[in-house]
Amino acid sequence: AAGNVGPKVAAIVDKVAELTLLETSQLVQALKTKFNITEAIQVAAGSGAPAAGAAAPAEEKAAEKTEFTVKLEKIDPAQKAKVIREIKNLIPDMNLVAAKKFVEGAPKVIKESVPKAEAEKIKKALQAFGATVVLE
Repeated sequence: AAGNVGPKVAAIVDKVAELTLLETSQLVQALKTKFNITEAIQVAAGSGAPAAGAAAPAEEKAAEKTEFTVKLEKIDPAQKAKVIREIKNLIPDMNLVAAKKFVEGAPKVIKESVPKAEAEKIKKALQAFGATVVLE
């Protein structure tokens, strides 16, 4: 856990760090629903997602693109198995065979209309396995 946070918050941060990308996305959605948080409230409050870096002024936030399409362009053949496993974890209800066909059929859209922080997280995770990922 980072910074000056209490032990309770530090424990939660450590638990969240163990989640897959899909589970993290589900957690974010559940928290938004539980606390009735909308994107408009976040922009008005000037608080961006922590992974997105420093918060920008509200006018700049409004003009900035907030939803992205994450697209797998190509993969490193030597690390194909790792990319397939990650894709299987990212896309709900996808089995290993479907994930293999998906990866072999690149370029393919992984997810559409995802928040910037989640899109960056997916991109970073797949790039770690030698995949070329584009945010549109």
